[in-house]
Amino acid sequence: MAAFAGRLGDGLITTSSDSEVAKTFEANNAKGQSNRPKIGQFGVCCAKDEATARRIAYEYWPTAGLGGELSQELPTPKHFEQAVQTVKEEDVAQSIICGNNPDKHLHKIQEFIDAGYDHIYIHQIGPDQEGFFSFYQQQILPAFTASYASR
Repeated sequence: MAAFAGRLGDGLITTSSDSEVAKTFEANNAKGQSNRPKIGQFGVCCAKDEATARRIAYEYWPTAGLGGELSQELPTPKHFEQAVQTVKEEDVAQSIICGNNPDKHLHKIQEFIDAGYDHIYIHQIGPDQEGFFSFYQQQILPAFTASYASR
């Protein structure tokens, strides 16, 4: 799909921090476009503690615990409801960063940067959007500002 997106797309959005996906996209630039965005996306659940975040992520986004394309390719919402019956909280927590440990968030962002992505879309799962923005304003953005100022 990265080769297909490279040939036909104006940009790339993926949930994989695999550098080969970004490289394949760039190598298949049939339109000769420059500066096409490469966007990496991952989910987080910011909450008062990790246990609360895991519970919320499981409640709001249980499909994160499904493997492969199963979390995206089922024909109806009823099929998704059936598929997630076997998902456990720990399954969801394996693919979503749960809690407010800045190191975990910074590490995941850096994975995408190192893989060649130039935009990062961070999906806050759950109702505490204000808490998410406050956490990122206070803990995450300053780390990148300091990092890039020293370069």
